[in-house]
Amino acid sequence: MIAKTELVKKLKGYFDLNIYETKVWLALLSKGISSAGEVSELSGVPRSRTYDVFESLEKQGFVIQKLGKPVKYIAVKPEIVIEKLKNNTIKLSEEKVKTLSGLKDTNEYKELKELHKTGFEPTKNHELSTSIKGRSNLYLQMKTVMESSEKMVYLTSSAYELLSKQKMFKDIFTKLKKRKVDVKVMISDDEDEAEKLSKKFGVTIKSKPINSRFVISDKTELIFTIKPTNVHEDFDYGVWINSPFFISSLVYLFDIAWKD
Repeated sequence: MIAKTELVKKLKGYFDLNIYETKVWLALLSKGISSAGEVSELSGVPRSRTYDVFESLEKQGFVIQKLGKPVKYIAVKPEIVIEKLKNNTIKLSEEKVKTLSGLKDTNEYKELKELHKTGFEPTKNHELSTSIKGRSNLYLQMKTVMESSEKMVYLTSSAYELLSKQKMFKDIFTKLKKRKVDVKVMISDDEDEAEKLSKKFGVTIKSKPINSRFVISDKTELIFTIKPTNVHEDFDYGVWINSPFFISSLVYLFDIAWKD
């Protein structure tokens, strides 16, 4: 039994195995228990490689070596393999998050900050713009820009966007209010929705016929999106601009709309 190429390709990706490991595991599953020689014939994997492959699969929890002679291997049930991989993935993710959370307390992080500061200083007083692709990257940069604000944050959005990232916006608005940063938000939804969101987020939110998404920080930084929210998040696109000259004009228009 030589497994179909398409099945091998898909399972290889799902279980993070190489081609030989996938073929050997599938062959063993079809038999339940078998020797290396038998699996080699079934899978088409060279016998000289089969022992190494079994050793790798055993370490990963896909097979178990049966005691006795001749040496045979038992296939672990797919549902048990999946459950083990899920637990391992969660454990690795938690360890990674823990490592990243503690990174700010290391000397390496201080060096990274110093390198960024050194590289950024020469262009700090010039107009700077760059593109941001992907909704998660856009939200991350918006979060960074807003949290660093000292005087004001102007935001245009929609009820959908605010609610889809409710925790992020609520946390940021709370921090800004504590620092007495002026926060103004305009949404394109109706006045009833704006009033509900004002109570939910604890900041003044007004309804205005402005169908756009942008955030202004301290009249010096601007992030505005090119695409509407109904595009796939991978294709969401925005521009980050650091130009007080340009942004001051947009602030002036925002203030007019806010007072109107």
